[in-house]
Amino acid sequence: MATYLIGTYIACEAPMHAIKVLERLVPSQPTVYWWNALIRHAVRLGFLEDVLGLYRKMQRFGWKPDHYTFPFVFKACGDFPSFRRGASVHAVVCANGFESNVFVCNAMVAMYGRCGMLDDARQVFDELCVRGIGDVVSWNSIVAAYVQGGNKRKALKMFTRMADDHRICLDVVSIVNILPACASLSALLQGKEIHGFAVRNGLVEDVFVGNAVVDMYAKCGMMDEANKVFERMMVKDVVSWNAMVTGYSQIGRFEDALALFEKMREEKIELNVVTWSAVIAGYAQRDHGYKALDVFRQMQVCGSEPNVVTLVSLLSGCASVGTLLHGKETHCYAIKRILNVDGNDPGDDLMIINGLIDMYAKCKSVKVARMMFDSIATKEKNVVTWTVMIGGYAQHGEANDALELFSKMLGQEIFIKPNAFTIACALMACSRLAALRLGKQIHCYVLRNQYESMVVFVANCLIDMYSKSGDVDAAQVVFDNMKQRNAVSWTSLMTGYGMHGCGEDALRVFDEMRIAGWMPDGVTFVVVLYACSHTGMVEQGMKYFNSMSDEYGVVPGVEHYACMVDLLGRAGRLDEALKLIEGMPMEPTPIVWVALLSACRLHPNIELGEHAANRLLELESENDGSYTLLSNIYANAKRWKDVARIRSLMRHTRIKKRPGCSWVEGKKGTAAFFVGDRSHPLSQQIYNILGDLILRIKAMGYVPETSFALHDVDDEEKGDLLFEHSEKLALAYGILTSPAGAPIRITKNLRVCGDCHTAICYISMIIDHEIILRDSSRFHHIKKGSCSCKDDFTGTQRKQVALWIAQVVEHLHCQKPLYIFHLIHPALVMLDQHVSSADFLLLSYGAYIDVNFLVTGSVQILEAHAVVLYG
Repeated sequence: MATYLIGTYIACEAPMHAIKVLERLVPSQPTVYWWNALIRHAVRLGFLEDVLGLYRKMQRFGWKPDHYTFPFVFKACGDFPSFRRGASVHAVVCANGFESNVFVCNAMVAMYGRCGMLDDARQVFDELCVRGIGDVVSWNSIVAAYVQGGNKRKALKMFTRMADDHRICLDVVSIVNILPACASLSALLQGKEIHGFAVRNGLVEDVFVGNAVVDMYAKCGMMDEANKVFERMMVKDVVSWNAMVTGYSQIGRFEDALALFEKMREEKIELNVVTWSAVIAGYAQRDHGYKALDVFRQMQVCGSEPNVVTLVSLLSGCASVGTLLHGKETHCYAIKRILNVDGNDPGDDLMIINGLIDMYAKCKSVKVARMMFDSIATKEKNVVTWTVMIGGYAQHGEANDALELFSKMLGQEIFIKPNAFTIACALMACSRLAALRLGKQIHCYVLRNQYESMVVFVANCLIDMYSKSGDVDAAQVVFDNMKQRNAVSWTSLMTGYGMHGCGEDALRVFDEMRIAGWMPDGVTFVVVLYACSHTGMVEQGMKYFNSMSDEYGVVPGVEHYACMVDLLGRAGRLDEALKLIEGMPMEPTPIVWVALLSACRLHPNIELGEHAANRLLELESENDGSYTLLSNIYANAKRWKDVARIRSLMRHTRIKKRPGCSWVEGKKGTAAFFVGDRSHPLSQQIYNILGDLILRIKAMGYVPETSFALHDVDDEEKGDLLFEHSEKLALAYGILTSPAGAPIRITKNLRVCGDCHTAICYISMIIDHEIILRDSSRFHHIKKGSCSCKDDFTGTQRKQVALWIAQVVEHLHCQKPLYIFHLIHPALVMLDQHVSSADFLLLSYGAYIDVNFLVTGSVQILEAHAVVLYG
């Protein structure tokens, strides 16, 4: 009678009454069944605390759990998850002799897996195998544990062992468990093999298997294969449709995704939040933020309630197009619906806040993003929180703040290991600052911590960092050691060589890319033309430009025309550049006219420069560099009224010229300088060194190029203004603080001043350092009077250097010849006179030549050489 009552109460959803009856019964093994029924009922309803309460109560009243009880209790511990409670139940299992029961042990494996304790799960599994009691559920449990724990490769290895064990017969759960791991790793080959097994064994007819196969192909980007499986499925559910919609969205096939979306509506298939979120996420990932917003509005009209994933995807869409207003609206919606809801999952709240930080940072409201970041308690921040803030700083010009925050992240008491995306953001900041030393330290951190044997995009960021920090050889080493490469890897290395003026190396990499089977695209050709432009390879550049469409099927865009205008302009072929612009099949954008204007500054042409500037004004270009270039052109022609007019126009249109800033790495970090800067503690020594250098190079023939001082004052005062330019101050600081022979690496936020470039070339002949100068356009490797940009000295300047050599030899003929050689050798190299010290000594001490005659003769020879070559 009592057991009948208990069963009735449980069936009528009245467990408290059933417990009261049980408490009055004498404990016996048959009545344990009813405790198990109550515990199973609580598990089914998700009342996890009740499960553990009933487990404790049955023991308190004298009942002993059996092999049916423990699996339910372990499931509750895993669903919490609560490792501590699960381990204590494990101890009871061992104490009661159930450690050899396969059902109990399988439940233990699953519990440890859900708690993230993979080593404990594996230990229990191995003990099962040793006892010879493991079954297909045991294998499924350990594979699922590895998949849930994020160790997908280990899961695949265990699945392979499972498939090779002839005693184990794979079932539906086995297939459904492992296919998500294949999808996550993009392991298409293994996924196809598993699909084939499912077809041969009739498992593919199961809707769960069919959905898993569709999802695997979709996440591997093989949507045609996914569609074949989808079309052959006899039974489909909303998960099947969602997998297809999500797959099409993720690879950018929006027309197919929306067609399927509309078909779901026509066939009246329920559009759940996953469907809507998939379409919104697809648009957001492809930077179609406004379309994502349109779909979200349709979702609201249909009455579907968005979840956390929906809002995070929507915020990503707002960030992709920089629409701050819509981002703020989404923020308000999140506050009303999710962030202020009692009992909400803290993890969901953090996902939303991370999305908000990312949105505000990418919409250039970095201060708001930082306020939100700082509002989160340190112990509650996860790796995504740190990454989005570091990335926000790095992407929007606050590179110093990005690296400071990255350093703070590594120094936290509660250590959070940076992931590959965090590392990429930190490397991006190093690239912006040309911070080679910090970049090398991060590279070492990556190698020590083995980021999945160097994730491809981390390696690409390293190539970019080394290239932009002046060490393209290191970039090549990183590239050579990559096990996998993508198109970005090749273009990053080509860009690096182009920036450094190594056009031949850039074209070598381009040829290697084609041989390796990669088809060049529009971005590749921008890089190739850029490299040709910065190396003076005019004919090669024209050849590639003319072959783009015919040989490679790439239609030239406006950016390719801009590169060609720059290429022709640098070569002085201004008429051809203008003709190319006039023949463009699309309207020239500001970048095209800026390229022409820059060429008019390099090869003075006031009329064409004014034409380019007027077109820029018509396009309402607010680039301060364009106005500065035109001012330079006028100043070079001494048209000071026009210079004043341009300055007045800039004030009227509220366009401010960015101040020039140069920074250089010293022994104790990086030092930055502005024009006329005297704020540095070593300022007096810096100016003393610079003053001495200027005097010495003036004796060698350096004459300040006063056209770069845009003021209507006398030449002497202009020379003083040029003397204080930021790149010269940075060089003096580098000489003061760098070890002998070490390269001096200088970075400038604008293009290097022409006078500074000439002065630095002169200075490089009297110091024992290579000067690596990065400006906003390219790198300049300056050594012994020669620059990689091949724009070092004019003919007049070279003649002056030759005469200086002659004067040195004439006035110091009484000194030892070796001393004379070391003094004039850099200048000889600059003039392409490659004479070794041994040859010079041999000539000086030759048995048949008088030294005085040699010296006098050398003067005459050098003077004649100068007149013939440069006179």
